[in-house]
Amino acid sequence: MCRNIKILFNFEPPATDEEIQASALQFVRKLSGFNSPSRANEAAFALAVEEVAAAASRLIQSLVTIAEPRN
Repeated sequence: MCRNIKILFNFEPPATDEEIQASALQFVRKLSGFNSPSRANEAAFALAVEEVAAAASRLIQSLVTIAEPRN
C-alpha cells in the first residue's frame, strides 16, 4: 500500500514540511480513493491531509535512532 510514500525519518537534511505534506496527501488519496475530491468532500479531504501531516510530523520528531542519517 502507498508505494509512492517515501521514508522521511532519519535523513540529513531532515524531511521538510513540504515533503511531509506531500506524503500526507498521498496517504489520504490512497485511503479515500480520490485523486481530487469533489466539492462535497473537499473540506473533509483537506482536513484529513492537515491532520495526517501533523501526526506524521509529530511522529518523525519523536522517533530516535542510533543509525547514521540517510541522504
